[in-house]
Amino acid sequence: MDPEHQASGLRALGRQRSYAKFHPNLPCNEHFKYRMIFHRALLREFAQLATAVFLSLFLIAITTRLVRLLGQAAGGKIPTDAVVAFLGFFALNALPVLLSLTLFVTVLLTMTRSYRDSEMAIWFSSGLSLAAWVRPVLAFALPLVALIATLSLAITPWAVRMGEQYRSRVDARDDVARVDPGVFGESRARDRVFFVESAGSVPGEVQNVFVNSVQHGRTGIMFSRKGLVETAPNGDRFIVMLDGRRYEGVPGAAEYRVMEFQRYAARIESPIREEPVPTHKSLSTLALMQAPSNANHGELVWRIGIPLSALLLALLAIPMSFVNPRAGRSVNLLFALLAYLVYQNLLSISEARVAQGALEFAIGWWLVHAVVLVVLLVLFAQRMTLLRLKLRS
Repeated sequence: MDPEHQASGLRALGRQRSYAKFHPNLPCNEHFKYRMIFHRALLREFAQLATAVFLSLFLIAITTRLVRLLGQAAGGKIPTDAVVAFLGFFALNALPVLLSLTLFVTVLLTMTRSYRDSEMAIWFSSGLSLAAWVRPVLAFALPLVALIATLSLAITPWAVRMGEQYRSRVDARDDVARVDPGVFGESRARDRVFFVESAGSVPGEVQNVFVNSVQHGRTGIMFSRKGLVETAPNGDRFIVMLDGRRYEGVPGAAEYRVMEFQRYAARIESPIREEPVPTHKSLSTLALMQAPSNANHGELVWRIGIPLSALLLALLAIPMSFVNPRAGRSVNLLFALLAYLVYQNLLSISEARVAQGALEFAIGWWLVHAVVLVVLLVLFAQRMTLLRLKLRS
């Protein structure tokens, strides 16, 4: 059957995407028109799959981090009102890696589906090569790579810096600010455990206060029905407990004492806030370049490597998506996942070697990517050679 007859049959069936894909011998205008239809359909499929993959990866990462933060909040290591902020800083820090993995998985799964549905067989039999996929893949990948570069070079360092400053402010809170109704808390000096059952009807007042403290080697336990915070004229702040009882010492010992009080006040020590020391992860990319050191160069290797690896991984997914029916559908996915892990580990090793001074920055920032580029070209040449042999046979 000649190509024009096939083309008319596909038109009649309304399969414009297949028509555009499988008939390169049409007149130039017609060919360009239907190729553009195919490219738009492919980009739409990329976008839909990328959204699903990214949401899945993002929810897994956020849920895992949230569980850890909630555990720290339950243990009194961080206040409960700081969980959302720490979660936001973590999300910004994780976005470059998540987007890079999303890009790789999206291209890989889309092309794997094309192999399974025999679309690639018709694509190759129509005279188009595997390299013809590079253009639509780049059209989808380049905007994402630009976003990943922006996140890696500018936004992620800012998020790390803001996270460190926020943690410094949280650590500088006094013990009263750490109190959450219904949650046991521990003082900064770790010599006092406190518990508040509920907030009072008056703002700043709490109900049923429990404090377990150690002073001068003696254990003391206090209960009171109410508690509040007062500020003296000189600015000193006091925690005031009303209508309570204090137990001091070990029950049964001679020095054991029980005291009742109507008003008990203790001065609140306000810790001195210290600004966090800037680290290479919190410095801006420009600051890293202006202050060359092994640690700063190692961080630059990582920041530059994330967008470069995202681009190369998107292209690497094209030859790695080949599905061999005899080997099963998931074998290529396992190899692709292994390739991703090896690439990321090599990038981390390169960063560590540069940070240790064992590898020059001028070589370290591109060496791993050059190796992956060579592997990419070899895989393309191998796949295209095998395809030509199959078509000839």
